[in-house]
Amino acid sequence: MPTPLTNTLDATLLRMDYCGVHTFANFGSVADEVATLRSGSAIHDLGWLAFIKVTGEDRVRWLNGMVTNNTRDLEPDHGNYNFILTTQGRIVGDLTAYQRGDHYLMVTSESQREHLLGALNKYIIMDDVELTDISSLMTALGITGPKAKDFCATAGLPSVKLNELQQVQWNGIDITFTQSAESPVPIFQIWLHPDNVNTTWQKLLAAGAKPAGSEAIEKFRILCGIPMYGKDIREKELPQETMQEQALNFTKGCYVGQEIVERIRSRGIVHRGLTGFILDKENTEITLPASGENLKIQHEGKDMGYVTSFARVPVNGEEKLLALGYLRREAATPGNSVKILEVHATVAALPFRF
Repeated sequence: MPTPLTNTLDATLLRMDYCGVHTFANFGSVADEVATLRSGSAIHDLGWLAFIKVTGEDRVRWLNGMVTNNTRDLEPDHGNYNFILTTQGRIVGDLTAYQRGDHYLMVTSESQREHLLGALNKYIIMDDVELTDISSLMTALGITGPKAKDFCATAGLPSVKLNELQQVQWNGIDITFTQSAESPVPIFQIWLHPDNVNTTWQKLLAAGAKPAGSEAIEKFRILCGIPMYGKDIREKELPQETMQEQALNFTKGCYVGQEIVERIRSRGIVHRGLTGFILDKENTEITLPASGENLKIQHEGKDMGYVTSFARVPVNGEEKLLALGYLRREAATPGNSVKILEVHATVAALPFRF
């Protein structure tokens, strides 16, 4: 399924599947786009976001009992990042939930939308709660990079705090503006009706923005150490193993899977965690698998973890072969030597620093 932006731009541009949609792979030079994301700011398609509206008299209590963060006490037009868990504490999906006054808005990826709707609807039994998929009525654009905040200010976009929503008119177009991340770089989002996405894209370009395609966004995601559900976060992982502590609240009370999360917290230890790996540059000619699934990481001759994502990332004029994956604590000290695909690699803290 192509995104609304993809449907309106140059049909000769290379396209790719990303997060459950069809979007642009690049706008000419992936290396240049990654460089812009690292040192400036770039605009990019976020048409893979999915939007689910939560209504009903029981919505506050019900949603707070479904997710790992405290959505009950959110201020209007504010949100937080969450996991959805099984009763065994395994991760079914992730989303950001926003308090919109008379409803909540859950924002996730198109690749998770149908699965999450099915999983959550199973828990609506006697509750006055309704989930409505409104993804066809909304799409999104991203503005990402260390200078993204400066660009937004220059372009006349409003100032927002992390996970705060501002509804404004920008160049005559109704938008909702938010900041979805601040570390290691700011990421801003513009939500709007699909009919206005091309006009908004062109106005951002006219304001001096440079575009980035999904190839560069994926490489930059791995460089920043940001895990993606379906690749680096799956049902086999436990919440604390993902190192996404911002998704967890330990004082909110009961929710699905809470007992397991609390047990891990009280014991103060997880056996493995998400970390980064830099493969020796002499081996950048190796063929990378399409997925890191079941690709083992060895340390001192023993299987100690597995890879979840790979990327060849252009950095400062050379190509770095980077990976994300899970490694046991006893081997996860930055600087340790491990083997991946029989190639030497170095354990690195996230985000990668070059």
